[in-house]
Amino acid sequence: MHVLQKTQKIVRYQNQQGNILYGIVEDDMILQLSSSFAELVNKEIKYDGVELKYSDVKILEPVKPSKVVNFGWTYAGHAKETGGEANLVEPFLFLKPLSSLIADKENIILPPNELSNQVELEGEVALVIGKRGKNIKEEDALDYVFGCTIFNDVTARDLTKKDPQFTRGKGFDTFGPLGPCIVTGVDPTNLRIVTTLNGRVVQDGNTNEMSLSIPFLISWLSQVMTLEPGDILATGSPSGSCMIKSGDEVVVEVENIGRLCNGVQ
Repeated sequence: MHVLQKTQKIVRYQNQQGNILYGIVEDDMILQLSSSFAELVNKEIKYDGVELKYSDVKILEPVKPSKVVNFGWTYAGHAKETGGEANLVEPFLFLKPLSSLIADKENIILPPNELSNQVELEGEVALVIGKRGKNIKEEDALDYVFGCTIFNDVTARDLTKKDPQFTRGKGFDTFGPLGPCIVTGVDPTNLRIVTTLNGRVVQDGNTNEMSLSIPFLISWLSQVMTLEPGDILATGSPSGSCMIKSGDEVVVEVENIGRLCNGVQ
């Protein structure tokens, strides 16, 4: 058994035998683990001696959460461009169903035009919770974060503009690309987010521009609901959300984490 180092890049994947495992990424290789997620969040890793090429496995969503919690309008520019309220005093909160989650390299499937004809991208930093928490103090909040990953909060904007709440516009299958990895030991409060659409930069922001701090969001949320290991907290999108169409490729890149790439069909 080894102690998990401060900064590690962890992936969840399916090998050629169909087994689902965790591994540590080093360059273009994966060092396979026998550890469960519960062991990983306790900073215990068990190498089983197998090394695999990253390209030889199917990368999955990095965790199976009990819930996906989204904070909206945490960036003033995005709030303004989508008709929201900038510089909120309290977070704007919504949930995504687990059925919305897809992995890196999987396709976002657009709904039929009669359901929505304005689907947009939203590149975000997502937090992976590492331990159970309720009524967390703001000064302790980052201790509950196991690591960071990347999220694309795909949104049917025409539906969120007319529905009294966001469930339908945010909840279609495949509207939650997540991954490709969890990176431990990074500071989520200062990460650059760059989203490209077919190679063109459409979003360029930083979590240090958020109008509500990440520790505050965690603390505030924990007063509403208990946070469980593996839960995903998507921290909101900088400005530049724009429409996507069939045939597009969306890449959300976050410094020190990686790139989340998804086609659209």
